[in-house]
Amino acid sequence: MKSALNICLFIFALVIYGDKSFSLNDYQIKRICKRERKESTCIKSLKKKKFDLQKGKFIEIPVKPYKR
Repeated sequence: MKSALNICLFIFALVIYGDKSFSLNDYQIKRICKRERKESTCIKSLKKKKFDLQKGKFIEIPVKPYKR
């Protein structure tokens, strides 16, 4: 009984929060791309990913290793 309740709550949470996705605003995109070699291509790429994310399409997110 308890596991059924947990599953129902989990599905309910997915339905409510599943369609909400947060993308970067333009200032954050410019700040991130300031460190890149080709700033203009970086900005275009991130803006395209932002648009695709808002449309509901899946995007690929590269993972960069942490540097101290």
